[in-house]
Amino acid sequence: MNQFLKRKSRGDAWFDAINYFFLTVVMLLVLFPLYFVLIASFSDPDLIYSGEVWLLPKGFTLDGYERIFNDSSIWIGYANSILYAGVGTLIGVAVTVFAAYPLARKDLVGRSVIMWFLLITMFFSGGLIPTYLLIKDLHMLNTIWALVIPGAGGIMNVIIVRTFFQSSIPDEMREAASIDGCSNTRFFWSIVLPLSKSILAVMVLYHVVGFWNGFFDALIYLNDENKYPLQLVLRNILVQNQVNSGMMVDVESYAAKMRVTELIKYGVIMVSSLPLLILYPFLQKYFVKGVMIGSIKG
Repeated sequence: MNQFLKRKSRGDAWFDAINYFFLTVVMLLVLFPLYFVLIASFSDPDLIYSGEVWLLPKGFTLDGYERIFNDSSIWIGYANSILYAGVGTLIGVAVTVFAAYPLARKDLVGRSVIMWFLLITMFFSGGLIPTYLLIKDLHMLNTIWALVIPGAGGIMNVIIVRTFFQSSIPDEMREAASIDGCSNTRFFWSIVLPLSKSILAVMVLYHVVGFWNGFFDALIYLNDENKYPLQLVLRNILVQNQVNSGMMVDVESYAAKMRVTELIKYGVIMVSSLPLLILYPFLQKYFVKGVMIGSIKG
């Protein structure tokens, strides 16, 4: 390692130094807002308003988290989000893989026509009202299927996975397996899928993040508050300032309610972000191998 560093020219050293400096600045810009929300969720709201909280929590309190964890709507939203993300990811990844693999096969008749048809849908859609009427006619309003079915097969994801298959699964491998008596179905399940763990992990992360952060479809298609995902509960608190009255049962003055509301907002953001912060490090290692191969080659 030391010999390698000694072989670096002065220009290489400056290039590395500038890169490290730039990446450090970008990392701080990305991480500091999340860090600030974290310390603000433990701090006195009055000190946050006065600008005294920016590096460490001050006026340490767990009042916000106590109110959040004692509120049933948060846990109902949490359970709904886990259900929607789990079912939606399972359906979405299955649709994406089953659509991408045939399109990656050169022996598929009409492959170019199908791809052009799919590409057109990337630029033109039916619009919100026709889509709503379609969901209504399919009797999917106020059900989980209105959230997980319409967005199950993203064309961009299909293209990424198709390109990965084309780049990583050579035709010679399929031909050799066919000579040995392997059927298409067995080749797909026994060879293609085990060799595609990286892109599958990336697709899982894409779909989980999409369903976990999604609230617009729930806002349009759901009427029952007991079916709201966590992000819709979070939206009502953050955007419309509609904190559940159960969280404020012991707060009397308006000023005290506003203080508690701010504390709850920061706490809810952390609670809603926690699952993705836990999941991402386990799947991050697949990104270079999965996304880059699927998006650059072909």
